[in-house]
Amino acid sequence: MKTIIKYVLIDLLKNRTILIYTLVLAALTISVTGMSDNMSKGMLSLLNITLLFVPIISILFATIYFFNSAEFTELLLAQPIRRKSMLMASYTGIATALGLAYLAGVGVTVCILYNSLAAIALVVSGVLLTLIFSALALLIFVVFKDKTRGIGAAIITALFFTLLFDGLLLAFIYSFSDYPIDEPLLAFISLNPVDLARILVLLQLDAAVMMGYSGALFKKFMGSATGSIYTAVCMFCWMVVPLISAIRIFRKKDI
Repeated sequence: MKTIIKYVLIDLLKNRTILIYTLVLAALTISVTGMSDNMSKGMLSLLNITLLFVPIISILFATIYFFNSAEFTELLLAQPIRRKSMLMASYTGIATALGLAYLAGVGVTVCILYNSLAAIALVVSGVLLTLIFSALALLIFVVFKDKTRGIGAAIITALFFTLLFDGLLLAFIYSFSDYPIDEPLLAFISLNPVDLARILVLLQLDAAVMMGYSGALFKKFMGSATGSIYTAVCMFCWMVVPLISAIRIFRKKDI
């Protein structure tokens, strides 16, 4: 398993797409931090960049990589290697490469310039989103046999969580505005890892104006510390559940 992880990681770190992804994130981070006159504005801009780029790039790149490596996967399965070990090794390699790209592009600069809990929360949320959407990419890979359909599913998944879900959230709030929906709304928000990442950072910024209704709910019901822990646990579940599902499906899949 360690050998497979090492091979995948080395292969990905030499990949041009990973390099470009890192450089684009670094350029955007430097530009934002250079133009922002205070930490809150800078952090909010970087948060928006993270929530837009990380999910889409992570799930698309990982999905394409998994499908392009299908023949290599079949070759490995001909060896005395457990399917679970092979799948986890591939996931670990690609998630690590994408996570390192985010840390190099955003994490280092943010932590040096801002050096705050909000900066740490931003970096943690970016890495968690990378792990989550890489796991979703793995699940898509084992569910779909056709590469085109798999990539289509990855695009739809990314657009749903980054754009469409908030529309459903607003429709939910509008439709049930006459009822006490605070607690159901918290559960509804937990169904989107992107919203959870946003709240994780905004709770540390302690800026009620920027938090919106969902973030204000987390602060009202659980407080900053408890809300952050709950958000992190939910995001961890968002990573683990797709991984477990992918492993179970892959064990029964006819290669």
